[in-house]
Amino acid sequence: MLKVVLKDGNVINANEEEGKKALRHTAAHILAQAVKRLYPEAKLAIGPAIESGFYYDFDVEEAFTMEVLERIEEEMKKIVKEDLRLERSVLSREEALKLMEEKGEDYKKELINDLPKGEELTFFKQGDFIDLCAGPHVLNTSKVKAFKLLSVAGAYWRGSEKNKMLQRIYGTAFAKKSELDEYLNMLEEAKKRDHRKLGKELKLFALMEEGPGFPFFLPKGVVLKNKLIEYWRELHKKYGYVEIETPMILNKALWETSGHWFHYKENMYTVNIDEEEFAIKPMNCPGGMLVFKSEAHSYRDLPIRAGELGRVHRHELSGVLHGLMRVRAFTQDDAHIFMLPEQIKDEIKGVVKLIDEVYERFGFKYTVELSTRPENSMGSDEEWRLAESALQGALEEMNMDFRINEGDGAFYGPKIDFHLEDSIGRTWQCGTIQLDFQLPQRFNLQYIGSDGEKHRPIVIHRVIFGSIERFIGILIEHFAGKFPTWLSPVQVKVLPISEQYNAYAEALINKLEEKNIRVSLDSRAEKIGYKIRDARNERVPYIIILGEKEQNSSSISLRSRKNGDEGSCLLEDFISRIMQEIDSKMLD
Repeated sequence: MLKVVLKDGNVINANEEEGKKALRHTAAHILAQAVKRLYPEAKLAIGPAIESGFYYDFDVEEAFTMEVLERIEEEMKKIVKEDLRLERSVLSREEALKLMEEKGEDYKKELINDLPKGEELTFFKQGDFIDLCAGPHVLNTSKVKAFKLLSVAGAYWRGSEKNKMLQRIYGTAFAKKSELDEYLNMLEEAKKRDHRKLGKELKLFALMEEGPGFPFFLPKGVVLKNKLIEYWRELHKKYGYVEIETPMILNKALWETSGHWFHYKENMYTVNIDEEEFAIKPMNCPGGMLVFKSEAHSYRDLPIRAGELGRVHRHELSGVLHGLMRVRAFTQDDAHIFMLPEQIKDEIKGVVKLIDEVYERFGFKYTVELSTRPENSMGSDEEWRLAESALQGALEEMNMDFRINEGDGAFYGPKIDFHLEDSIGRTWQCGTIQLDFQLPQRFNLQYIGSDGEKHRPIVIHRVIFGSIERFIGILIEHFAGKFPTWLSPVQVKVLPISEQYNAYAEALINKLEEKNIRVSLDSRAEKIGYKIRDARNERVPYIIILGEKEQNSSSISLRSRKNGDEGSCLLEDFISRIMQEIDSKMLD
């Protein structure tokens, strides 16, 4: 168990999570020390520990190539061997500014000046290197034995494109070499599964300069997307939802009413229509409120579960765009549940069951996080206490394991987040349940209660896929492009050995298509081995090979993605098998 120095100077025996954070934070300092030794003119910005490792931002003239990273990593190894002790000190604001002035660290001076008056300024020193830092850190550099520098990226100072672009070095660190090796192997596997690479190879989607952040879905990608939407609709009907559709553009007054204009405007696209300002919706919520308000409701009508596959647009900086994972336009599988106060727990439980059913269908494990009131929030303390208590109570009654994520709720209410774990161990935040007392007030939503008086409904906002586009990206990487048969854009590929068997192939294809099986024909004048390799590269679940033997016996030669060559069988038997796979939505 690692000993860790905290911000207050206390040394504790760290648990696994604390120890990992301290180890990685120390690795970031070792990185900065190595860069300063090799490039004394480099200016330091920030260098935190992050979930997957650490990074540090530098302002330096030389470009940090992968070759340069190798030199920096060698210098880091020397620092580790020097076994430097990390020594904590506290300086006054004047002393801190003077020290950073002497070292020419302009970014650190800016950080110090922006800290509240009276806040304690802590520094950590290791050998000839000292950095403004709150910690935590391990006691000595020698504790950081297993680390690796991974990549370089551009990063605007303080995340603003108005500021200078810095060079960010990413790395990772673990307590044991075996853990590092396991992580690096996972990264290699992730590269093979990169949805941008596979999306192009499998002809699912395209990213084009003419529309940065606005993906183009190709025919096979549209099939995949539509199958997900069909599944979504089928499941929501089962769980008692109705489907609505709201406009993509609504006027400024609406977004002022919802609060988005004041809390989210920097992420919204705007347009003038008839000399009035409108916004392209970044969220579906306000439209959903208007739909509820469009007619009178009784308590007997509630709960109303209204789902919407809404197209939303959000302004993202170009530097953070990433394939389908971070885009500027996407389809949000939203729903709003309008309910009575006494229905809150049952409705939350219903959404949790729905989310669990969906994630199980794709083979995902998941963890749950309850995010509480942020600083930038609307509503009273009492409303927030009630909302947080309702979410926590529902999770506890369902015996769900969860952790509290303080201060990370939405501005209008707390939320439950679901973090998926994919087939190579990475996590993705997708599903969300948000409890909202605010928008019903802001939109003056009402229902007539059993007492004949007007009352305010409570609203659950929830998504399951989150962004359908992003979920497709996750599925591509989770399955490495080998989608379950029910999701595969092409389920069967038919390969005649030569053109004389094309007529037989077309007859078989007609029978498959009659059963709505997605099938394609490869009638090219190529050798059968070449065509088989192509079909395998397309990750098609089943390949049917046809030649003289198959034609004479009215049979097929079958290859499956899972079992390889399965020999000869009757087409009727194969159709029965694949239909059972499709109808049950089996995983391979």
